[in-house]
This record gives sequence, C-alpha cells and structure tokens, in this order.
Amino acid sequence: MSAQNKAGLDALLTPEESVVVLIDHQPFQFANLNSHEPTMIVNNVVGLAKAAKAYGVPTVLTTVLEERGGLLIQGVQDVFPEQKPIDRTLINTWQDERVVDAVKATGRKKLILAGLWTEICLAMPAIQAVGEGFEVYAVTDASGGVSAEAHDMAVRRMVQAGVVPITWLAVMAEWQRDWAREETIQGAIEVQAQHGGASGVAFAWETQLLAGRDRSAA
Repeated sequence: MSAQNKAGLDALLTPEESVVVLIDHQPFQFANLNSHEPTMIVNNVVGLAKAAKAYGVPTVLTTVLEERGGLLIQGVQDVFPEQKPIDRTLINTWQDERVVDAVKATGRKKLILAGLWTEICLAMPAIQAVGEGFEVYAVTDASGGVSAEAHDMAVRRMVQAGVVPITWLAVMAEWQRDWAREETIQGAIEVQAQHGGASGVAFAWETQLLAGRDRSAA
C-alpha cells in the first residue's frame, strides 16, 4: 500500500470498494488457537461475515484440507449457505488461483482478510497481495495465532509490509460511514446487537429507553 493510500478519506473502507476473504476458520485451527479466547474469534468472524452480507460486500470463503481440518464453522457457513468454501492444499491462500480469480472478478482493490492462524494463513496472503497492488486490511480480532506472541509478531510483520490492521466493528463502521444511509442501518443494528458485545447491549438498552419515553409521551 502506497503512502498516499494510507491516509486521507480514501484510506477508509467503503462497501463498494471492498472484498472479504475469510480463511480457515475450521476446527483444527481453533484447537490450537491460544492468542485469543476462541469463542471471541467465533463471535467476531461471524459478525464480520454478517456485516459483509448486510452491506453487499463480496465474500470468499476458503478452507485448507477440509477432510482433515474440518468444515468451516457453522456460524460463518450459515451466513452464506449457498457458497461452498474453496478447499485448498496450499498453505498460502493467495497462491491458489481460484481464490485470487474470485477476488479479481469483483474488480475491487480493498482486500479485507481474516484467518487462522494469523502468523501463517493470514500473514502469507496479506503480504503477497500487498506486493501485487491490493490495499490489504487484516481484521485482527477475527483472526488468531497459536500464541499471543505469534499473533503479535505476525501483525507487526504485516504492518511493516503495508497491511492495515483493523477490528471487525471498525470495518462495519467504515462501511456505514453515515447514519443517513438508511438502507443499511437495520442490518448494522442487528449485527451489532447479536455480536457487538457491550456495545450491542448498550444499544438495546438505549432502544428500550427510547421506546419507554415514546410510550410515556403518548
């Protein structure tokens, strides 16, 4: 990513320019996920997937050695029930021509990646895609490594290569950008309520208070 693309309004994400690739959120990878609480990663990647669908962002699903590593977790698959994940033998997703072709077919250059593990299945394609002219965003809280150090070192290495670290709620906020964008507000509210943790709870509370005020004014 060039210095020009790292700052300014154009550095922020829009649904129209984005494409998402979710990499290897499978049982085998979760079994040795130690950088984060696994349930948090499940929550966050499902939230990211639902946000992508709500904003109409093309999303590519991929697994590695599905027969041995297990199927893509059900929460993500349920968001895109019609899509069969691209199953690879290559460790580096970006070396699989089917994945690259699927991304290029969208015509979009802002590439949003999340995967297990951060130090391998996320870092390798992220670094390569940056070198091939994509603006790459790594969703760090929908990804995880075999240790906290492995995750942290991978994020540092990606940043040095020009990858932008970001969290899944920040991705959704940049896609929404303006609360006057009414056609996507309901989707954003639902995703945040289901997966936004304390933010979702607070929003539900605010909705309750507003509903109570409306009743009292009637």
